[in-house]
Amino acid sequence: MADIIKRTTMMVRDGDRAKNWYEQVFGMTAWMDTPFTLSGTQLAAGKKGDKTRLIILKCEDDLIGMIGLLEWLDPKMDAPAELPTEIQFGAPVFVVASEDAKGALERARALGSRIHCEPREWTVTGADGKQKDMIGCSFWDLDGYFYEVNQVVRIHD
Repeated sequence: MADIIKRTTMMVRDGDRAKNWYEQVFGMTAWMDTPFTLSGTQLAAGKKGDKTRLIILKCEDDLIGMIGLLEWLDPKMDAPAELPTEIQFGAPVFVVASEDAKGALERARALGSRIHCEPREWTVTGADGKQKDMIGCSFWDLDGYFYEVNQVVRIHD
């Protein structure tokens, strides 16, 4: 069996606020929410004894595509004063397949997200060679992670 990437974990300023954003914008649900103490070995952040909280959210699958929200409780971790306005080298771009891209953008806007691209129509040729009409938009979450949200409107035969 080949390895799979099952989750991406991101450091967040406020676990409850971030959890609410993902639940409201993408309809994710909590899979796990637990405090834990860092061992100081495996994670390349913080130090041994730091108290953290890990919230894991899922969409439709219980194994892949989950999001982890890691909050430092004690000591609080310093966060950048300003959130990014462009994607930097080494930063992820999360791509979401949505049934309602416009709605996701409006929910993100209502919760205070910075919008990069309003919904727009575009066409792409998929890996199967078929053209797909899409609606796409993009925005940042409340901690500065970038999301491209795409909705398939029509697949051409």
